[in-house]
Formats: sequence, structure tokens, C-alpha cells
Amino acid sequence: MDNTMRSKPRRSPRGCPGFVFLLAIGLLAPGLINAQEPDSLPEIPAAHHSAVHHPVESELAFEGQGSFGNYKIFAQGEHSKLFTAGVEYDRHSWGYFLGSQMDYVAEFLPFVMLDEPADLNYFGVPLKTKKQKTYDMKLVPGIGITPIGIRFLWRDGRAIEPYLTAKGGLLVFSQKAESPNASYENISLRSELGMEIRLGRRTALRLGMGDYHFSNDFIVPSNPGLDVMSYMGAISYHFGPRASR
Repeated sequence: MDNTMRSKPRRSPRGCPGFVFLLAIGLLAPGLINAQEPDSLPEIPAAHHSAVHHPVESELAFEGQGSFGNYKIFAQGEHSKLFTAGVEYDRHSWGYFLGSQMDYVAEFLPFVMLDEPADLNYFGVPLKTKKQKTYDMKLVPGIGITPIGIRFLWRDGRAIEPYLTAKGGLLVFSQKAESPNASYENISLRSELGMEIRLGRRTALRLGMGDYHFSNDFIVPSNPGLDVMSYMGAISYHFGPRASR
């Protein structure tokens, strides 16, 4: 055998870097893949939360109001009664105050009836003859609108919800009210304290008592006005999240 036989050629070391590169990828790939998978969902910015809109809590009440007496505090009218019927809209437009929910209130009164003495002097004082035991009365129809009001509602979502309401608007009568020298148009102010009793998921019964005042604010010299003690009742229908509680 030839001693001078050449030995088998060795493989070139130039293939080693490629093998090392593939080995490194094999070792690091699982870590890279896991790094791409978040452990939890990313936090949604606060600005995005504010862009999510929810239905506003509101209610529509079909109401009736009457009076059972009058007194002289801010007005001089006497021996008169006031009756109204209409619809009230309440919307939770503001936040909370003293543990109560604050709602915006608006009201439309297609029916307004003033029961007043038939004979009144310039100052709104009722007149009668000596033979008369009672005053002759007459009915004066009108219409009303209340664009401004606020309601404080406590115990929202409970079976019984106390509330306090104050609202202001305008009453327009078909005749001059409380004096033949007064005006057809009168400013109205109404305050009411009561409770709302839940009847079902969306309906409730509302009962309250309060004060109803109207006068013409001296747009003419004769301004007797009227203050009456009032009672009211309503059936309300709820919209929004509050109805589902």
C-alpha cells in the first residue's frame, strides 16, 4: 500500500457560522414568539372611555294638579282655585347633591283652568252684594309651559323615591286673570314635595303637594296674582338604564 496515499480531505470550517446561526434561531425563536403574545389586553385610554355613550336616564310623567285653598304671601288673589293637566319631562342632566340625583325638568300644560270670583275690583278683591252669601264664580281657561325646572330625587331605584321639584314658566289665560285690569300672560312658579312609588320596571306612581304661584310681574299696574296650595298625581314612564334596575 502506498504510504504516500493522500488522506481524505477535511470539511471546510466555513460551514460552521451557518450552523451556529440556525442553532441560535432555534433557541431564541420560542422566546420571540412568546414575547409577541401579550399577557393581558392593553389598557384603553381614558379618552376612549369618555367616547362611549350610554342612554341617559329620563322619564315622562302624565300629571294632573288641583288646589284646595289659597293664601296671601306673594300675591293678593283670594277665593280662587287652579287646576292643570299635562306632561312633564325629567332628564338626569346633572350630577348629585346631598345624596340626591339632580334632574332637569320641563313641562307642558295644554289644560289650565282658573276658578275665580266673577266680580273683582282693580286690586283683585272679590265683590258681592249684601244679599249674596257666596261669591259668583267663573271659569277662565288657559295654557301653560314650563321650560325651566330642577328636581332632586333621593333613593333612586328603590321602591319609594322622595323628591323635591322647583320650576318656572308662563301661563296664558283667555281672559285677564284675577282682575279686569290685570293681564292675560302670567309668570308661574311651582314648588312640590312628594314621592314616587315604583309600580313596575318602567312605571311609577307620583304623589305630591306644594305651592303654585302666578302673577304678571307688574307688566301692567294691576297685579293681584294668586298663591294656592296644590296637590298633584302622575303616572310616569322611565327610559334609560334606570328602567332596567
